Amino acid sequence: MGDLLGVAVLGAGHMGADHIRRIDRVVSGARVAAVADPEVERAEEAAAGLDGVSLHGDPVAALDAPGVAAVLVASPGPAHEEALLAAFDRGLPVLCEKPMVPDSAGALRVVEAEARHGRRLAQIGFMRRYDAEYLRLKALLDGGTLGRPLMLHCTHRNVSSPGHFTSAMLVNSSVSHEIDAARWLLGQELTAVTVLRPTPSAGAPEGLLDPQFVLFETEGGALVDVEVFVNCGFGYQVRCEAVCEKGSARIGEEHTMVVTTAGGAREEVAQDYLVRFADAYDREVQTWVDATRRGEVTGPDVWDGYAASVVAEAGVRALETGGRVAVDLAPRPALYARFSR
Repeated sequence: MGDLLGVAVLGAGHMGADHIRRIDRVVSGARVAAVADPEVERAEEAAAGLDGVSLHGDPVAALDAPGVAAVLVASPGPAHEEALLAAFDRGLPVLCEKPMVPDSAGALRVVEAEARHGRRLAQIGFMRRYDAEYLRLKALLDGGTLGRPLMLHCTHRNVSSPGHFTSAMLVNSSVSHEIDAARWLLGQELTAVTVLRPTPSAGAPEGLLDPQFVLFETEGGALVDVEVFVNCGFGYQVRCEAVCEKGSARIGEEHTMVVTTAGGAREEVAQDYLVRFADAYDREVQTWVDATRRGEVTGPDVWDGYAASVVAEAGVRALETGGRVAVDLAPRPALYARFSR
């Protein structure tokens, strides 16, 4: 076990428990050394059957547990800033689930703290950058054979939303993935946001503005639209079509099993993001572990996390006001490349 990277997993809910399973059963070169969750019983359940794991109610205590050499943050977004700053203070490399920090002021504090440290320590969990289809689309756009990208058409649908979900969370939680994917695919910052609100679906909980239509403008003159519908009722769907000067490319067409029987055919539709993006999560965590063992930090950086928080915050203002809201980013520290890979 001494040859394995000891990881403290902060948060043992839906996402954290899946990462604990992933590190134990899928990823090579790492082990779960500590698990922290305010509900210690949940940490016990997620870590059941694992050897050499310490359990904690306090996430900071988990960072100081024996054998911990890296941190995976999968707690709710409001807890991320404290965890990231504590990890930076200890020089521990971190993989932090999105949103890095929900509010832009807190996200900027994380940027400034890592910049003061003088080297990258954190990778942010925008796992679509590790999805095979997104990687193919990125390579195609970078290759230039289709010419300049003019528009991205995106779809983000969930079967249903959790009970605590708010109208603002359609933008700052669900669409945060599209925010990062658009920046990464196009190599452009997003400069303005408009949110249109159709009549809510009958399937949406009372008071929830669902679906929404989000329109982003970019510094290069491209447009990005996102249909976000978190109570569609039938499946989890993520699609993206890039429309360029010389052609278009579309991903996310559910390459799953089709069952044909007498009188018709039935195609499976994923019901959960952990199913649709299972390979991407596996690849993301394995890449992080491999880089950490080499003493490197790769992938989406803290600036990417900050930019996503600023754009999402502008999107929530656009939702509330019904108007177009400009995106105002702070100056980028020299530590961060214009667009990380």
